[in-house]
Amino acid sequence: MKFLLLFRSLSFEVGRAVLILFFGLIAQLLWVTPVRVRYAFLQNWTGLTLWWLKVTCGLTYRVHGKEHIDTSQPSIIMSHHESAWETIAIQRVFPRQNYVLKKEILQIPIFGWTMAMLKPIAIDRKAGRQALKQLIEQGRSQLLERRDWVVIFPEGTRVPSGTTGKINKGAAMLAKETKVPVYLVAHNAGQFWPKNSLIRKPGVIDMYISPPLDTTNMSVEEINQAALNWYRSHQTPI
Repeated sequence: MKFLLLFRSLSFEVGRAVLILFFGLIAQLLWVTPVRVRYAFLQNWTGLTLWWLKVTCGLTYRVHGKEHIDTSQPSIIMSHHESAWETIAIQRVFPRQNYVLKKEILQIPIFGWTMAMLKPIAIDRKAGRQALKQLIEQGRSQLLERRDWVVIFPEGTRVPSGTTGKINKGAAMLAKETKVPVYLVAHNAGQFWPKNSLIRKPGVIDMYISPPLDTTNMSVEEINQAALNWYRSHQTPI
């Protein structure tokens, strides 16, 4: 049984690598096209990756609260972070979006170069206040000018399933600055696709989307507490 689980997980990773290489190389030919064209092309990668995950590992997902999403205006997505799965799945659930990520990711051959084509908010975590300023400035531009949604993992890094990390203030500050709605996303992906593990367990991941938060009269601390409460109230016991 363990051998079969390992074999299926390895099969998924091999296929995922092939998909990254295939889409990444073709995407390099699309530098002269508008961002929306690049994004539409790369959406095929996310769809095929989740399909391949289902075929090889028997891992699927269901979304609770999708009816809450108002597609008429760009918003901020504050997602819990305990796996690599949500970085893929969120792209299938919400309208066109961009991520706040570590600038080092853009240096990864093929994958990082492809991510750079979507013009994400790539920050230097060691930059402190300057990184926060960059997040606010570029986030405002993406939300109000490009009309893209912005995905932020306020815990900063993946945490073990069933736990929550410290909620950083960048996402809440961006919400206060731009006055756009905030959606909170919780899930239990780490139970099936754990951090720093090769194993991908079969099952169904549950994603929970909150109604949009109107943060106009909320403080940064209140926004972060709302996120923490949402994550904790939708944790699945291990």
